[in-house]
Amino acid sequence: MFKISCISTCLMFTALIANAQSRNPKDTEVWTPVPKIVSAPVDSQVAPADAIILFGGKNLNEWITVKDKSAAKWTVSDNSFTVKKGTGNIQTKKAFTNYQLHIEWKIPVNITGEGQARGNSGVFLASTGGGDGGYELQVLDSYNNVTYSNGQAGSIYKQFIPLVNASRKPGEWQSYDIIWTAPVFNEDGSVKSGARVTVMHNGVLIQNNIELTGETAYIGPPVYKKHGPSPIKLQDHGDPSPAISFRNIWVREL
Repeated sequence: MFKISCISTCLMFTALIANAQSRNPKDTEVWTPVPKIVSAPVDSQVAPADAIILFGGKNLNEWITVKDKSAAKWTVSDNSFTVKKGTGNIQTKKAFTNYQLHIEWKIPVNITGEGQARGNSGVFLASTGGGDGGYELQVLDSYNNVTYSNGQAGSIYKQFIPLVNASRKPGEWQSYDIIWTAPVFNEDGSVKSGARVTVMHNGVLIQNNIELTGETAYIGPPVYKKHGPSPIKLQDHGDPSPAISFRNIWVREL
């Protein structure tokens, strides 16, 4: 009985292989839609042709102050801008859902303080309200600076520790390249699918398509609150140490 069954199985697989080989390979070729052609820059500081420039070195016209929606008041100089302490968080005028984001940042060479009080800021991947509402990718001096692992540079603050520490020295420009997939909510506010994010820090993978458990919370566990398309926000953390700077920010809607 076993020998007959084995022979039958072998014959079946032989027939399947023969059938596959007799088919036209063109049956599995897909010709439409044709992907849009986009020039890919050789210089990493140049945005792709289809990117929205959020900061190109001259002004903060694409940004507003979160608190009162007035013009962003951070200081623009030398093709970058620096947190102006006490003026509050800033966010993009435009709201986004899913996107690819490139942003560069620099801890000042004369940074002082320690732990979380050393160049602290954050990129909020979706700003869901005033203050620090949303999902925070931490910005911090994590070059020879000890703090809690889920609060160092590259962490999804208080949720996910970066896979590695790819931080550069204060005074050197650093970059985040981010793929953000926004959460999807049911009509009753429950989560249909959670937010997902992939992050490269200075070209090194540090967050690999992780699913967030909710919005950033300083105290207590993360919780989701229903929202739609949201701005991207940068944090004025208000530390006593010298303020950090940003440059070359662009986004591609996905």
